[in-house]
Amino acid sequence: MSDLNLPILDLSQLDQGTEAAERFRADLRAATHDVGFFYLTGTGVSRELEARLHQAAIDFFALPEADKLAIENVKSPHFRGYTRVGGERTQGKVDWREQIDIGPEREVITGDDVPDYARLIGPNLWPSAQHELKEVVAEWHDHLSDVARKLLRAWALALGADENYFDRHFGEPSTLIKIVKYPGKSDPAPQQGVGAHKDSGVLTLLWVEPGKGGLQVQRDGEWVDAPAVSGAFVVNIGELLEYATGGYLTATNHRVISPKAPDYRISVPFFFNPALDARLPLIDLPAELAAEASGVTQDPTNPIHALYGENALKSRLRAHPDVAAIWHADLVAARSTR
Repeated sequence: MSDLNLPILDLSQLDQGTEAAERFRADLRAATHDVGFFYLTGTGVSRELEARLHQAAIDFFALPEADKLAIENVKSPHFRGYTRVGGERTQGKVDWREQIDIGPEREVITGDDVPDYARLIGPNLWPSAQHELKEVVAEWHDHLSDVARKLLRAWALALGADENYFDRHFGEPSTLIKIVKYPGKSDPAPQQGVGAHKDSGVLTLLWVEPGKGGLQVQRDGEWVDAPAVSGAFVVNIGELLEYATGGYLTATNHRVISPKAPDYRISVPFFFNPALDARLPLIDLPAELAAEASGVTQDPTNPIHALYGENALKSRLRAHPDVAAIWHADLVAARSTR
């Protein structure tokens, strides 16, 4: 794997003694300061679970169109359920993929004093023709939540904070799992599977079926390939971790190029973020790290909010304008006048 364009880290080093753990934390800090992306091995996620998730994804996308459209996300004010090909956008351009979005299973919150971002809270939409999907997703969620917490504790120590820094400020995590299929395109020029963007939260763990490429990461102004590596996740940080470190850690632009027909690509990103009402405070970095913090990226078209719920709502309204128009026209109108 020496020819890969991203660093490779082994999470199991954290359990191999003090020196190995210190090496991992130093490598973790360097990877996310310099690149914002890395491959992660040693997570303890079994090949058997990977295979079950992969098969569940294949089975879902093979369902009759009527079964998938029965849980289409335009029926969910919480942006859950199935998105047909072309139903999501990045920077206003259509993404060529279909997917199902799955978040925490919670009761709807209502009331006059409820913040706008609380509209993201609610139930999932599950396909009635595939009961096993819910079971394997729950197992995947639990395993990857453990991996995410372990990473965040390592980051805290690597940044000079106490180990439980993120645990204290996270609250009940707002997770999101997307099961995505990128259909092949016959166009001679590369097509947008998903456009260039930065993730709006804290941490993303991406599983891609073995042997598939398409993911590209921006390094030093150039797009470099980040193909799937068997037994490894692709990990990247989001805007909130850049915010919390004053720009010392870097949220990096990335995109997916559609495969060539008749091939297709299945991927499952897992987003691990704080509670919607959580506000990550700035970490008091050691002087030597603070000196290398370049400040948070300033983009007038993409403001970074300290409150995670505002960041998440911004992302959902932009990505799914059809859902926004049906369920949240008042929010769209309010934001258009700002």
